[in-house]
Amino acid sequence: MPGARSQKPDATAPPSYIFLVQHLIEKCLVFNMDQQECVDALSKHANIQPLITITVWNELKKENEEFFSSYLQKQNRRK
Repeated sequence: MPGARSQKPDATAPPSYIFLVQHLIEKCLVFNMDQQECVDALSKHANIQPLITITVWNELKKENEEFFSSYLQKQNRRK
């Protein structure tokens, strides 16, 4: 996602970790996961704390409002 670099949600988390979480969230989006599905998947498979995933997701959402608006509309039609 262009311009999707997020601020660190945890002052102790290095930027590379945040970029990893961002990359994994983008993979979740490719698989049409909603936020909770992504949080659950990253917690289970990548051992990422839910709060970190939620924080990075919310920052991405703020920085990419148009994309997420469209994505969430598609999610709602899917259900």
